[in-house]
Amino acid sequence: MKFKNFNRDILKSDFEAGWGQWPFDSNKGLPALSSQKPYAATDKLIDLVAPNNFDFDIKLIDAIKNRRSRRKFTHNSLSLKELSFLLWSVQGKTDKNTCTHRSAPSAGACTPFETYLIIQNVENLSPGIYRYLPIEHKLCLISIDQDVVNNSSLGCFEINQTRMQNAAVVFVWAAVPYRSEWRFGPYAYKMIAIEAGHVAQNLYLAAEAINCGACVIAAYDQKIIDNAIGVNGCDEFAVYLATLGKIS
Repeated sequence: MKFKNFNRDILKSDFEAGWGQWPFDSNKGLPALSSQKPYAATDKLIDLVAPNNFDFDIKLIDAIKNRRSRRKFTHNSLSLKELSFLLWSVQGKTDKNTCTHRSAPSAGACTPFETYLIIQNVENLSPGIYRYLPIEHKLCLISIDQDVVNNSSLGCFEINQTRMQNAAVVFVWAAVPYRSEWRFGPYAYKMIAIEAGHVAQNLYLAAEAINCGACVIAAYDQKIIDNAIGVNGCDEFAVYLATLGKIS
């Protein structure tokens, strides 16, 4: 059986055919986007536990060996310290002198992702929609509308709805494409797709250190999830999801 070639060229990198000739905006002197979306002075920010206070410990070889996509979670809550560790692991700053050195690699240090959270069971946090601010290492509250939290599970196909409802947290990674387009033009989409895997794998491995399980989701209703996290679906849109919770 021969499959139709839908858009395989996005996975290719042909320097001679165009990489070296494309007029990238970065070469035109146009300004790059910030590596983090701004927030309003009136937004509610929540302090997270600082990375130097993390004391979770697991051998890397054990984390890699034990990593699985886990779909069943207990009803136990995550602590704010555990959530802080997970967020730092997927997108946190690793160099105090720059905001683009993050825990997951990014082509050209473009950091195209914003990390959103659908929080349902974290100690001392109201259920709601939040956004991680990696530069400040804080959470920014977007909405505590319970209906938004409850209905977000409808954004996934039926097979994924139950684990979304039972997860302590659902991670939603939204791409801001122009951050990568500015430097890589039409090749940016390959970079963004690759980097989604980087952040998700970091979540999987970090989860193993705190007796949690994670399972990524790529099958979802784009409009429902974009609306839930409050993005316009054009300049920013959800690309990848992951459910996470405590495991027995």
